Amino acid sequence: MALTIIELPHVGESVTEGVISKWLVEPGQRVRKYDPLVEVMTDKVNMEVPSPFEGTLTRTLVNEGDTVLMGNAIAEMDVEGAVPSQAAPGAPSPVFSAHPEPVEGRAFEFVDSVRSVGPTGSGEGGQGRPDALLDAQNAARGAASPPAAPSTSGSELRLSPLVKRLVAQHGVDSTKLVGTGMGGRITKEDVLAFVESGAGSKTAHPEPVEGLPASNVIPLTPLRKTIAEHMTRSSREIPAAWSMVEVDVSGLVGYRAAQRERFERDAGVPLTYLPFAAYIVAQALMANPMLNACWDANGIAMNDHVSLGIAVSTDAGLIVPVLHGADALGVQDLAVRAAALIDAARNGTLKLNEVQGGTFTLNNTGALGSIVSAPIINYPQAAIVTTEAIVKRPVVVEGDAIVARSMMNLCMTFDHRVCDGADAGWFLADLKARFEAIDETSALL
Repeated sequence: MALTIIELPHVGESVTEGVISKWLVEPGQRVRKYDPLVEVMTDKVNMEVPSPFEGTLTRTLVNEGDTVLMGNAIAEMDVEGAVPSQAAPGAPSPVFSAHPEPVEGRAFEFVDSVRSVGPTGSGEGGQGRPDALLDAQNAARGAASPPAAPSTSGSELRLSPLVKRLVAQHGVDSTKLVGTGMGGRITKEDVLAFVESGAGSKTAHPEPVEGLPASNVIPLTPLRKTIAEHMTRSSREIPAAWSMVEVDVSGLVGYRAAQRERFERDAGVPLTYLPFAAYIVAQALMANPMLNACWDANGIAMNDHVSLGIAVSTDAGLIVPVLHGADALGVQDLAVRAAALIDAARNGTLKLNEVQGGTFTLNNTGALGSIVSAPIINYPQAAIVTTEAIVKRPVVVEGDAIVARSMMNLCMTFDHRVCDGADAGWFLADLKARFEAIDETSALL
């Protein structure tokens, strides 16, 4: 047996933290490898973190309701079959950090190539890790054992940072709360349930934000904070340029109208313009690979496949699920998969692999009536394109005749470190040609 630190696994470049929803195993309980260990809520999905080893959970290092950075320590475990490495004479037995093998087919993987700036990456011998700091404090005080668990009643109640923020925001008297978490700890759900019950409404005095009346403040959700951080990073780090072309999609409009009834009867999903746009964008990206690349400190990282992110508006905020391998899919497959992803995004049932690994993003702002937009690049991708509203308007055609045509704008923002204006222009011209080539004789479905 060897004492091992379990970390909150890294699950994607855009997911930086998670909230510990519920511990599924208590200290002293034996678990098998891959048994569910803890429920974690992120801005993308809710997930069960499985145990990376077989052994006995000896201590939890974070409480239910705590917000924890990815890569930080969350628990200690006595791992069966593990042999501690040789320590220097007189030195304490080492505490390992969990670096399990990736779990094929699961919704995430533990990353062992990332040196965390948190507990397990903060010094040799665990220096700086929460458990190591606690042990050092106990040793300095001459304590023979860890301090007793705190009381969970009255003014001595221990609250996690997240719960403290909620208590302050809603003006809740914490002594009136009943904890349902492990050991009677108060969780986020306990606070929200108390607020919704109206029990504390008469004495509630929400903590104001400087410069704004408290009644005008909407508390930030993890998703809203992540969107803000992600977009700020994109705007700050990427020298972005913008371009637009207008496209005559009259042929596409006619083709969709002719195929819609049969397709929806056979496929069981709506036939929108999105799968046509996704198909055309994916094919054009394979012909214009610079737009499907991303900037790297050592060079430009090229992708040999297209994993197309599709921006989806939900009640919680913007989510970008990913159509993996979009370059190998036809319009019908894209329609079916896109419909499933959109439903999952709006129902909160997306899996982690469904929000990771995008190489390019497509946004259908036209669904909201927009005719021109300037989207922000989904970091660290090289570009994002929007399909705007299809509007019928008079157009001058061959022979100087003026006819009514269905027109759509394509707007694109691109990373000028990766792509020059010529690259962007060729890509947009390719998209335009592919859209305008569709007519009633096309065989896309």
